[in-house]
Amino acid sequence: MRQDAGGAASGEPAPAEGYAGDISPRTAHDWMQAGQAVLVDVRTDAEREWVGFVPGAETAAWKQWPGMALNPGFDAAVQTAARDGRPLMMLCRSGVRSIAAARRATALGLAAYNVLGGFEGDPDEQAQRGRKNGWRHAGLPWRQG
Repeated sequence: MRQDAGGAASGEPAPAEGYAGDISPRTAHDWMQAGQAVLVDVRTDAEREWVGFVPGAETAAWKQWPGMALNPGFDAAVQTAARDGRPLMMLCRSGVRSIAAARRATALGLAAYNVLGGFEGDPDEQAQRGRKNGWRHAGLPWRQG
């Protein structure tokens, strides 16, 4: 789903199949700042280390580097992240793995959203990320290293 589809750009979740909905990075940031939901970065440790991360986000890798096998500790990590009953907002590189993570969290009985565009966003015409959409493109807080 595109970032401008449905109500996601306006702050309202866009409908999704199998999880609570799709939200824009700005909405995720606003909800995080207000304490309404928990941001969960589902990227690998290597991605967070090499590319950057969102301060204050919980981590629960959906897949593990190298090999990108499903993380056997994912379920426990998201259940811990949701321990106070707040909804989860799943963030990956581009908003694809986070859909699978949101569906899994929902299957575990948790409320989970997908953050559209992810951390880096979709690739542009030159196959470079960070120029079209996503957390960094929106100018939201992040750190590297």
